[in-house]
Amino acid sequence: MTDSAAPSIGYWHLWTDGDGVSRQTRCALTAFELSSIQPPSAPQWIGAPTSGQMTSFVTVLPAGWVGDWHENPRPQWIVPLSGRWFVESMDGRHVEMGPGDLSFGEDQHTRAVDGRQGHRSGVVGAEAAVLMIVQLTEAREIILPCRFR
Repeated sequence: MTDSAAPSIGYWHLWTDGDGVSRQTRCALTAFELSSIQPPSAPQWIGAPTSGQMTSFVTVLPAGWVGDWHENPRPQWIVPLSGRWFVESMDGRHVEMGPGDLSFGEDQHTRAVDGRQGHRSGVVGAEAAVLMIVQLTEAREIILPCRFR
């Protein structure tokens, strides 16, 4: 193996602050271990596992689609497979993402402010956005940014 430096993979974390306002923070996955996923397979960088019940599915947002303000139904990883989409949080941050980007949506327990609660999202451009969603069953009461390392 020629690359010996542990990787750092960025992701966006949509979370709820102590005042009930959704925010987006740029975070990084850095807790990687160089090991074989199943011997005798060659070593690879393996990230810290997340365990527990999960549900996964693929969703297709048609070109031009823009959703209403809402909270994520459960904490969930969103992995864009094709197309581009955006997420706007209550603090006004607007983040656009496409293939190769990651987002963790965890904006439960927000409070309505000026007609906004949670976040809104939509498609960017003339192509549908195809997203893989991995929902975690368990939500946390206290949400802090960048919980995955």
